[in-house]
Amino acid sequence: MDGMIQVAAVGVTAALLAGVLRRGAPEFSLVLVLCAGAWMLLSAADSLGAAVALMEELAGLAGLDEALLEPVVKTVALSILTRLTAEVCRSSGEGGLAAFVETAGTILALGAALPLARAVTVLLAEMLT
Repeated sequence: MDGMIQVAAVGVTAALLAGVLRRGAPEFSLVLVLCAGAWMLLSAADSLGAAVALMEELAGLAGLDEALLEPVVKTVALSILTRLTAEVCRSSGEGGLAAFVETAGTILALGAALPLARAVTVLLAEMLT
């Protein structure tokens, strides 16, 4: 909870300062937003690591190969990165570029999830035989 309060405080402060800077120096506004965003992501990295560790532990308890988790983690990471990149593009006034980022991110996430689909298909085929 404390981490989210810090993230919210930095987010609101950065948004207010970016609004003021945007009038006189829009390039500094974007740099401020990117720096604040990077700090927020770094502060949330520990929680992401804990979630991945829990997923690995649960996969071990269920007897699943940890290689099955890799596509899930990659897909989630691609989703987060795609959303953040698209929002930065929109914030800088490049809505068209944001749409291309989202489309490319969707295609890449689909590609990252294919090994999981293949593994599920193999598992089902083994269960049926």
